[in-house]
Amino acid sequence: MGEVSIRPAEQADLAALAEVLGDQGFFEDRFTRQAKGLGVLFAAWCSARPVGDVYLWLEDAEEPPIRGHLPGVPLLTHLEVAPEARNRGIGAALVRAVEAYLVGHGHALGALAVRTDNTRAARLYRRLGYHDWGHGTVVCYAERVSPDGRTTSEAERCHVLVKRLPDDRPAPLAGRTRGER
Repeated sequence: MGEVSIRPAEQADLAALAEVLGDQGFFEDRFTRQAKGLGVLFAAWCSARPVGDVYLWLEDAEEPPIRGHLPGVPLLTHLEVAPEARNRGIGAALVRAVEAYLVGHGHALGALAVRTDNTRAARLYRRLGYHDWGHGTVVCYAERVSPDGRTTSEAERCHVLVKRLPDDRPAPLAGRTRGER
């Protein structure tokens, strides 16, 4: 596998993302939300082939407990890496790209939900500095598309993890008082 690059995805990427990662309806929805400023879809690329994605949800959380305890906190959602590209640091690189975006846009906190049975993903997130939010598990809903095209909502029990992001604002100069230059 060659060099991997990560960037916000564009509408022109839809066919490639859907072909490699599946679920065209998901990507169509995320591009619609992105066009409205409600989130950002990041994609990892190796040459001209997508190998992973993560969506940064900038809307209020859909789950009432998350919305109540973390109002306005952006959520990392739908992290996925193509099977042939796993265990090469692409998932971690996608998370770091989202974090850099958040810091650059003035956010101090990021959060995500991970299924309680997805121990591999939880281990990755903890290694990247995410920790339990302290308010118990939450029922999240995943949309599943059946072979006939119908969408159903499936309940999943999830851990919510949070991470305080670094503050990239310059520190005040020591020893100066207001009005001094």
